[in-house]
Amino acid sequence: MALAHPQMVPLLVTRPLSTPLGLRPLGTLRPLEDILTLLTRAGFTGADALHVYRALFGFLYGHVLNELHELVERPDESDDLFRLGLHRLPIGDFPLLRGLAPVVASYDGAAELERGVDILLAGRTATLTQPDSPTLRPRNR
Repeated sequence: MALAHPQMVPLLVTRPLSTPLGLRPLGTLRPLEDILTLLTRAGFTGADALHVYRALFGFLYGHVLNELHELVERPDESDDLFRLGLHRLPIGDFPLLRGLAPVVASYDGAAELERGVDILLAGRTATLTQPDSPTLRPRNR
């Protein structure tokens, strides 16, 4: 939906709901409840599930914004530096970015999203709290 309506995304990110959670329409809270249920069934505590939800949606907003800004200067150009306009950057000042031109050019939004979610969940899983503790202490192993 965001790709079909790209002007909507900045509005969602810059103008979040300024209504207390309990006063929001139930339809906007159902996805939150469903995600919290899914995560707690997977072994996260309620507090950890909420942290995962917040991190996930922060990541998703950023990912969608990034997806909308992946522009190619010269789509017909075969050289990635020229295709992306990176040839304009001084090589001495931007050696890494210029060297990553083939990686940048092969951007796959769906794969990036999947990898990012995997990293986020793996990191959160590594620091699961004990089921009886609402704090963010890592579980003793």
